[in-house]
Amino acid sequence: MPKPLSLSFDPIARADDLWKQRWGSVPSMAAITSIMRAHQILLAEVDAVVKPYGLTFARYEALVLLTFSQRGELPMSKIGERLMVHPTSVTNTVDRLMRAGLVAKRPNPNDGRGTLASITDKGREVCEAATRDLMAMDFGLGAYDDEECREIFALLRPLRVAAGDFKEG
Repeated sequence: MPKPLSLSFDPIARADDLWKQRWGSVPSMAAITSIMRAHQILLAEVDAVVKPYGLTFARYEALVLLTFSQRGELPMSKIGERLMVHPTSVTNTVDRLMRAGLVAKRPNPNDGRGTLASITDKGREVCEAATRDLMAMDFGLGAYDDEECREIFALLRPLRVAAGDFKEG
């Protein structure tokens, strides 16, 4: 997909100016619009890097999560909980990874109704290669140094706490 032509002005700053004229100053409007645009940019960049591996960033995250587990496998419910996605999304993600030979599924012996997803050797190889490529492009955040990345993380953390992602403590 070709990159759009760069504008000669910042459209979000322009929208902020027009917003101020019509409804008054609302810095959260410019902030949310910037965050949403950054999300689009970053997702496109990281998806382009993992696409040659047959992955999306969501599928990559699931593979990484499985590599972080002690035995390379987790219950599907735990995957959804850790990735903070709906069970249907987990099923779709794991099924796609399974069709690609990157993940296997089996009944959970500790839960008669549950399913375990486990990363395969091929899945580990693909995860390692994709990780090297993503790290080489700083996960799309090369415009920031390490300290600025830490600041971004810290700035967004209260939003995640308020949304109930986790309990701070």
